[in-house]
Amino acid sequence: QVQLVESGGGLVQAGGSLRLSCAASGSIFSINTMGWYRQAPGKQRELVASISSGGNTNYAGSVKGRFTISRDNAKNTADLQMNSLKPEDTAVYYCNLVNERVLTRYAYWGQGTQVTVSS
Repeated sequence: QVQLVESGGGLVQAGGSLRLSCAASGSIFSINTMGWYRQAPGKQRELVASISSGGNTNYAGSVKGRFTISRDNAKNTADLQMNSLKPEDTAVYYCNLVNERVLTRYAYWGQGTQVTVSS
């Protein structure tokens, strides 16, 4: 089992910045991907950004150039630096970790943290 604890959400004005942090503990495989997803009211959960244990990153088009994901493999943490925030970034943000082995993937989710961007 893997436990994920998120922190750093809050209320910010448009154009501002927030930094989200996710700390993972438990049975973490050496090969894994950590990511941030978000879900706005009435919408499906969507990928915001992800980063593999090897450092490969992937971003949603809507956040490229504004958000940066990073991780510390030694501490099993993943951060999301969000700059130039827009009201449409308002959502509950969830940390995700996927443990990976040949033919097998196990996904875990955090409880979520609210990000609200006011106009």
